[in-house]
Amino acid sequence: MGGVGYRLLADAAMVAHAAFLAFVVFGGFAAWRWPALIVPHLLCAAYGLGIIVIGWDCPLTWVEDWARRRAGQAGLTEGFIDTYLTGVVYPERYLVHVRVAAGAVVAASWLGWYLLLRRRRAG
Repeated sequence: MGGVGYRLLADAAMVAHAAFLAFVVFGGFAAWRWPALIVPHLLCAAYGLGIIVIGWDCPLTWVEDWARRRAGQAGLTEGFIDTYLTGVVYPERYLVHVRVAAGAVVAASWLGWYLLLRRRRAG
């Protein structure tokens, strides 16, 4: 695979990362329509929380960094959020606020899913 192939792989990993992050934050709402999505969403949200709280590595970050370096580009010095969002989409001083807001969105989606499930079962 040449430099272009590695660059495309890195870009694909970046897009997959963005999709994963969007699913972590908003996937609970998709489970309102497709209830079976709640289990994958819970697992993804737990993994995302583990990355923040425990410091687990994200394989998508590793793939993107590896592919960018193989393509002759600068690799990632930090994770996806630190590289593409913090300081770009919102100022770094608001990182805790953004995390709390994301957690609130996730919690609200789970509460809504639970209430819809109860309503469906009550018939």
